[in-house]
Amino acid sequence: MQTTSQLKRLGLFDARVPRYTSYPTAPHFKAGVGSANLSDWISAIPADDAVSLYVHIPFCRRLCWFCACRTQGTSTAEPVVAYVNSLKQELSTIKTLLADGIKLEHLHWGGGTPTLLQPEMIADLTDAILSTTPLAPDAQFSVEIDPSEIDDARLDALAAAGMNRASIGVQDFDPMIQEVIGRPQSYEITKQAVDGLRARGINSLNMDILYGLPHQNTARITDSVEKLISLGPDRVALFGYAHVPWVARRQTLIPTEALPSAEERLDLYNTARDLFIAAGYDEIGIDHFALPSDGLAKAHKAGTMKRNFQGYTEDASKVMIGVGASSIARYPQGYAQNEPATSKYQAAVRDGRLAGAKGHVFSDEDLARGRVIEELLCYFRVDFAKLADEFTRPVDDFLAMVVGLDAAMPDTTDLDGTVLTIRPSARPVARMIARHFDDYEMNESGHSQAV
Repeated sequence: MQTTSQLKRLGLFDARVPRYTSYPTAPHFKAGVGSANLSDWISAIPADDAVSLYVHIPFCRRLCWFCACRTQGTSTAEPVVAYVNSLKQELSTIKTLLADGIKLEHLHWGGGTPTLLQPEMIADLTDAILSTTPLAPDAQFSVEIDPSEIDDARLDALAAAGMNRASIGVQDFDPMIQEVIGRPQSYEITKQAVDGLRARGINSLNMDILYGLPHQNTARITDSVEKLISLGPDRVALFGYAHVPWVARRQTLIPTEALPSAEERLDLYNTARDLFIAAGYDEIGIDHFALPSDGLAKAHKAGTMKRNFQGYTEDASKVMIGVGASSIARYPQGYAQNEPATSKYQAAVRDGRLAGAKGHVFSDEDLARGRVIEELLCYFRVDFAKLADEFTRPVDDFLAMVVGLDAAMPDTTDLDGTVLTIRPSARPVARMIARHFDDYEMNESGHSQAV
């Protein structure tokens, strides 16, 4: 078993190491991928294909101090109404480019706070989406729910729209920790939201919780995890809090002296992990847990689980269309990110353009390395012979990527023929092992192993 000092030395607690929900990661996107690329890529989606759609709602009634997402505060409905109109216009432009018969396999509303939308806005936006492309019969429609920003009318509107999965961020139930991170959200109000969802037949629920928050200790995280489990989510994400005040300025409000040490952080993770496993959840990848009956657990066992900007997913679509300010889309040709600033996004849409501002066009090397990283983070192993067949490349191309890994990350992996496996004791540093295959990150650090 790796010791805490070894894990620390290997980079377990380095917030700068990517989570690899994309490859290359978003900081490496460049200008030059814009409206013309998006138009071409959307037009190239085959007729009758199944796609995913992500809708970004950047507004929040309150700005949580711990959050590093692209959000903005609002106390009135006017900017939200204008923004929904921009979303509808963007969807209308996309509709003109789509081939016949395309359907939505996955639809996700994120933010920000999607439940800040009033009931009529929810219905209006849903109509615009479904007139662009209808939901497939077995589609998953998920929405991020803020229990402090939801009521019966909005729950009714979401249920009527077809939402069948809800996502609720908990972070921590301890009132003192909530105050320190600027996120008041009691267990009682969270349970009220969960009960409201289930009363409307929405039983699929995933929840997020953080470890590594200021003033957290094993007793406090035990209490929070046990309360979360009592709400019966079928899927849980256990994320490590990344303190990056140079990226998210609001994190300067969080007292750094109250953050757990490296040893305490590892204890917090292990405490939460053990509680989820004891409650019957399967451990999924680096930070997810799911009940055996959940679709993610089934996909993991079947070897069909994927990783994208929503984290681990059973979504098999090759296309994820991103709608809204700062949203990121993935196409077989590359990534495209919309204008991050809401004002610039809305200006582009008003001009009748798609709002792409930057992105990345895939090379063959990107696709190969991305699959290596995805396999390692999904299954902690990768069969290079299988990937050699998939990409019609010599297996030696993939084996050359491994050169230097053992020296950089000693005692963490085993290479048996063409199969690389992360040792169970080293799974906490899987992201750091994946980083070895990241040509963009490693080029910047001067240690590239690229072929």
